[in-house]
This record gives sequence, structure tokens and C-alpha cells, in this order.
Amino acid sequence: MSFFNKYRDKQDGTIRFYDIKSPRIKIISVLIFLACIAMIVIAIFPALWVCLASFKNIQEFRRNPTILPSKYDFSVFVKTWNDLHFLKYYFNSFLAVAGSVVSAVFFNGLLAYGLAILKPKGYKIVTGLVMWSLLIPATTSVVSLFVNITRVGLDGSFVPLWLAIGANAFYVLLFKEFFEQLPKELIEASTLDGCSNFKIFYLIVIPLSVSIVMVVAIFAVSAAWSDFLLPYLVLSNTDKVTVMVRLFQFRTNNTNDVDVLRAIVFSIIPPIVLFTIFQKQITQSVVSAGIKG
Repeated sequence: MSFFNKYRDKQDGTIRFYDIKSPRIKIISVLIFLACIAMIVIAIFPALWVCLASFKNIQEFRRNPTILPSKYDFSVFVKTWNDLHFLKYYFNSFLAVAGSVVSAVFFNGLLAYGLAILKPKGYKIVTGLVMWSLLIPATTSVVSLFVNITRVGLDGSFVPLWLAIGANAFYVLLFKEFFEQLPKELIEASTLDGCSNFKIFYLIVIPLSVSIVMVVAIFAVSAAWSDFLLPYLVLSNTDKVTVMVRLFQFRTNNTNDVDVLRAIVFSIIPPIVLFTIFQKQITQSVVSAGIKG
């Protein structure tokens, strides 16, 4: 009964305390709880396996099929960290992610502001083109994109990575749908007060759209951190390579599978830490953005 007593103080959700008086609802509640546990295990197991396998040496990794290692020696992680010089590549990835988040919010939000609120002549055509661009696979434009980056002399810098995230049709549509739900009275009052369109954007619209900004920022962080192809093409011959590019280079060197697993552990730590710290804000922003949109 202690499990069902937790429902006594529930103020929201589909199942309330008075519902569990029915045996059928009790069984459904237990099944839902077990299903959630199963999904958590399935989601966590790959990362947990990588972390535990990283403690093994190559002989134990290939011959011992058990999940748990025979010993936990953290010095092997220190060796991999020193071999990879991970602090430098963490910093490079941080620059790529930070610029990508700013570009994703500013450029995509600015275009969505024009399509959803300003609505100049021809905005429907632009909206249609943005939506049609979602049908085009991103990889089909990689060659032409890289050629143009080289011609304008932006190869070897983080700028192409930032601008690539700042031109994302999906983010534009997210912003557009949210901006269309904002109270038009505030925007009209700001116009009467003499605010320019740009001031309305960053003083009125963006502060009212913190939830969708957080959602786009989450997507941008995930995309920028895990991106490999464009950083590899643009930064591979420089000292600005990101963590993902370094992982690929590290794999092609004289290393074994366990060394690569340890490097993967270092690559997944920042997203895990970021989500752990901002978990509450992230979930609240996603929920509020979904309700508002």
C-alpha cells in the first residue's frame, strides 16, 4: 500500500488517489510504473555499458563477456585524457556550441519574427520555401556548402558551424508557431511607443518566448556537440577540431577498442552534466512551449 499512498498528495496527472480504489486502475498503475522502469533501463544501459567496459584492458574486453570489470582503475582514464589532450578539444567544442546556440536563437528567431509578426509582402512565399527546404536532406548540400565556405575563406574557423545552425528551417518553424500565439496588443503598444522592429524583437518578443528559446537552445546544443561531418571538413587540418572530430582521428591512430571507449566516455560527460543541472528548466520549457504553441 505504500506505493499507492504516494498518489494521495497528487494534484495533477491522469491517475489520482480516488482512482486507485479500483483494482483495474491499480494494475494499470503498476504496469505503467514497470514500463517506465524498463524504458529507463533501456535508455541508460548503453552509456552504463560504455563506462564499465572502459575500465577493462583489451584482453579482458575481448575475452570476458561480463558487464562488470575485474577492477576499477581510474588511471587508465587519466592516460587517455592526457593522450587526447581533451581539455583543448572541450574548449573548441564549447566555442562551437556557444556560437551555434546564439546563431540558432538570433537568426532563426529573427526570420520567424518577420514571418509571424511583421509579415512583409511575399512572406507567404518565404514561408513556403522554408517548409519546402525541410524536404531536402542536409547531406545533399554538403559539397556545395563546403565549396562556398572555401571560396569565401571561412574554412578553418568556427563561423561556418555557427551559420549552419543559424539557418535551420525546423527552428524557424518552431519560433514562428510560438510567435504567432504572442499577445498582439503588447507588440502594437510597443510600436505606438516608438520602438523599432528590432527593439520589439529583442526587448519584447524574445523575453516573452523564453520557453521556446530554451527548446531551440537544447536542440542546438545537441546538434552542435554531436556534429561531425561539417567540423571534419572545415576544421580537420587546424588546431580547432572539436571532440567528435578528435574521436575519429584518435580511432585512426594506433589505438585499441577500449581506448576509444574511454574517449567516448569523455565525449558524453558534458551533455549528461548539462542535462542533470538544467533538467527541471529543460522539462518545464518543453512543456510550456508545447502548451503555448
